[in-house]
Amino acid sequence: MTAGWEWDETLFSGTAAHYRRGRLPYAPGLADGLADVLHLDGRGRLIDVGCGPGTVALTLAHLFAEVVGVDPDREMIAEAGRAAAERGVAGKARWVRARAEELPAGLGTFTVATFAQSFHWMDRDLVATTIKDMLESGGVLVHISDDKTERRTTEGLRYPAVPYAGMDELVRRYLGPVRRAGRGVLPQGTPGGEALVFARAGFTGPRRHVVPGGQELVRTVDDAVAGVFSMSFSSPHLFGVDRDAFETDLRRLLLGISPSGRFSERQPSTEVFVWAKGPTEGRPGVGRRSPNS
Repeated sequence: MTAGWEWDETLFSGTAAHYRRGRLPYAPGLADGLADVLHLDGRGRLIDVGCGPGTVALTLAHLFAEVVGVDPDREMIAEAGRAAAERGVAGKARWVRARAEELPAGLGTFTVATFAQSFHWMDRDLVATTIKDMLESGGVLVHISDDKTERRTTEGLRYPAVPYAGMDELVRRYLGPVRRAGRGVLPQGTPGGEALVFARAGFTGPRRHVVPGGQELVRTVDDAVAGVFSMSFSSPHLFGVDRDAFETDLRRLLLGISPSGRFSERQPSTEVFVWAKGPTEGRPGVGRRSPNS
């Protein structure tokens, strides 16, 4: 992680209730895209590290015999369990409250490991090496995030754009100019350079795939408020006694932009990097099917 900052259990405290509603979804073709790229057929085991409320694990659950989500936040694990029950997959989903640094934790081996915008919170070299050892022969690590390189226009959308810049400024007014993170701060933000970490751990690749977005998403004021409270740097507990005042100002800002309470934005594309445990040459993929199957 970042020098001078240490993880603590308050990092996402109070965010789980807002996460599923507030966070933008991954591109709708993510599951089909990974099924095609990795030849997934309902067998094998998936471990989603830093699973949050189960967003990715549950999206991919039908592609595996078992999915295991790991997250250190008690509320996130509880939310994931509720979501699994709602989707009727509780019988094949297991939720483990643990830090990634505590793996392997007796969880066994897996065919696929996923990190969806979570890896930057971890002791990355340690976790990458551990996950490599937890993958079966031929297994892969999949790093998933929004495609940060694309430009998402607002032209032709039905409602005003979500005023992210104004919302960020309001957060800074209440919490100060330096990014908060649990009990500490991250003046430089979270680290990048994941490719170097995975390569150091002995993974090969990556194969890059982009699942296209671009669809119009209609968001409400409640969605936008939930989005703010789902973030580590603006989690509800950070506002202390000013939480209600902040939410009042946030809703006033949003309704001032769109009196109807509705906003539009483009669905982000999803960027996927597939890292192999072993050499990639001649590999048909996790399912070991031939290219013509």
